[in-house]
Amino acid sequence: MVAINVNVDGRSASHDVEPRLLLVHYLRDVLGKGGTPVGCDTSNCGACTVSLNGQSVKSCTVLAVQADGADVLTIEGLADTVDSDLHPVQEAFRECHGLQCGYCTPGMIMASVDLLKENPNPSEAEIREGLEGNLCRCTGYHNIVRAVQTAAAAMGSGVTA
Repeated sequence: MVAINVNVDGRSASHDVEPRLLLVHYLRDVLGKGGTPVGCDTSNCGACTVSLNGQSVKSCTVLAVQADGADVLTIEGLADTVDSDLHPVQEAFRECHGLQCGYCTPGMIMASVDLLKENPNPSEAEIREGLEGNLCRCTGYHNIVRAVQTAAAAMGSGVTA
């Protein structure tokens, strides 16, 4: 077992973990963060995308021990829980129907937040390229792209998270 200390969604967590434990399983099974789904377990789908020290990563490709000392933001920590307000990207996905079954949605939203942090006003092509590592089997991506464009407009240059 290896001792790790992480800050997840603004809360400190310390646990002894197996060195082979994936971050996605640490988040779900140890911390109870069920909003980060286990998708393909091969890094193909992106459903498990989280922010690790400000960069989106597929949490099925990161060992929990690699997150030692890191800040992790999950879909559950993205919204302002004090005021129960959704993050602008979450709100745009809801408003634009950027989801259907919802399985890919947490990863799409987390990847979109990172994309908008890097490029606050992306073109449609840049959005599609920026999200190409996240797969959706339901929507055909049109409403997802529209949601990212809507979020970019709502956020202006004041990108959060």
